[in-house]
Parts: sequence; C-alpha cells; structure tokens
Amino acid sequence: MVSMKKKIIVNSLVGLLFLGVVVWAIIGLNNGAKRTAQSEQQTTQNDEWARIKKAKQITIGLDDTFVPMGFRDKNGQIVGFDVDLANAVFKTMGIKVKWQPIDWSMKETELNTGNIDAIWNGYTVTSAREKQVAFSKPYHQATQVLVTLKKNNINRFSDMKDKVLGDQTASSGDEGFNKYPKVLKQYVKGQQVVGYDTFDKAFNDLNAGRIDGLLIDEDYARYYVAHQPNPKDYTVTVGAFPIDQTAVGFRKSDKQLRQAVDNTLATFKKDGRLQQIEKKWFAN
Repeated sequence: MVSMKKKIIVNSLVGLLFLGVVVWAIIGLNNGAKRTAQSEQQTTQNDEWARIKKAKQITIGLDDTFVPMGFRDKNGQIVGFDVDLANAVFKTMGIKVKWQPIDWSMKETELNTGNIDAIWNGYTVTSAREKQVAFSKPYHQATQVLVTLKKNNINRFSDMKDKVLGDQTASSGDEGFNKYPKVLKQYVKGQQVVGYDTFDKAFNDLNAGRIDGLLIDEDYARYYVAHQPNPKDYTVTVGAFPIDQTAVGFRKSDKQLRQAVDNTLATFKKDGRLQQIEKKWFAN
C-alpha cells in the first residue's frame, strides 16, 4: 500500500515537472514571437537612410522575369530599364544597388519587414498599394493590354467572350481586372482569370494554347513580342484600362530615402538622362 502511494506521488511529481517544461516552452516561444514582431515593427518605423548611406548599399526587390523593366539576360545578369535607372540614380549618391529577386505577390511584405529597402520594377501606383507603401513621384507610364495569338482572331476585348484569360497574381493588371469588370472581366470565361507567379510562364501557356489571352503591362507585352522570332504571330490589343503611373515603392518611414530618389529623378528628367534610358529600352 505504501509502495502504491509512493508510485502515485512520483508519477504526480513527474507529471508536474513535464507540465512545467511545456509551460516554460510555450512562454519562451511566445516571447520569441513578441521579440520578432517588435523587431519587424521597429524596422518599419525607422528611417533607414542613415544606415543605407553608411553601408553605401541598398537592397531593391524585383521580379527578375519582368522584361524590359528588370530581368535576366542570356548570361544570367539582371538588366532592364528600371535596373539601369536605379543603378544610375544611386550611383550619383555613391550607393551600390543589390538586386534581390522576390516573390512578386509578397513584395510589400518583403519591404515592410526589412528584407528589401525598395520595390523598383515596373511598380504601378494603386490605391491598394498606397495603404502599404509610400511611392516616389511617378517617372513612367503605361497601360494594361491584351496579348493573343493572331491566328485566334481576337482583335478587341469583347472577342474574349467565354475564352480563358491569364495574368500575373498580385499585379496591377490583376487588380485592374477586378476593379474595372466592364472593361474585360465581363467577357472572359467564368469571369475569372488564371493567375501565374511570373509572366514568362503565362506566355508559355499562351503559346501552348492553354489560355486564349494574357492581360499584361504594355511595356512587357511590346518588348516580348518584338523579340520573338515571329512578332507577327501576336496581337496586342489596347482597351479601356486607365493609364498606369509607375513609381518606386518605399516604407512609409523612409522619408529621407524617398526624397533623395525624388530629387535625383527630377534631375534626370530635366537633364535628359531619364529619356536616354527610356530610348534604350522602349525604342523597339
């Protein structure tokens, strides 16, 4: 009987000890999560301009398949209109750009958690994005267009009736598709779009006939088509989507960084350097 009581006492102590370890572990995890959240919150609240100037380096996020704004050439080097422009802007400040490929659907999260310092890659100004980032002054404009294969005889948006449309997830075209349903959405099959993480994958499906049309930024569309073996195989259709303003995305706290870029872009526009870079990439 005494032995049984001892066993009960021992088991109870072991149970309490185990419970204590579990509670301690949970508290530790919660504290770690709180510290992480506080660290991330601090990142979004600090002006990072002093750090960037001291390090002489800034990290910019991009979708490295987005021609001609920022993409990899045949040698694997990141090139493009925005790449040339950003490199030139920060060179005047003695700062080197580190280009960081990111998941475009997570771009604002990457920025606001401090993994990158700016989004500079054909980034369109929208009301939804303005809630999450602070934009530079616009430096370029374009619109959303429909790209189709000429053999399918799609020459206007209404010709997409009951046909399958693709776009890039979380792109400005994706937002416009839903924001302006009477422009294109009302025609496509199921009033839904097939989303892709990159436009090159979407073009592969267009060429293979898995989708009938692709809603895409005008700059990307015209550059892609112009560099195909047979550009005449494609139709680029302009509809009633509004003109998009392209700008650089910053954390709302980075006021000094944003002002430095705005000032330099204004200088580039005034002295013709911006126009020279545009001519290089958009002349085709």
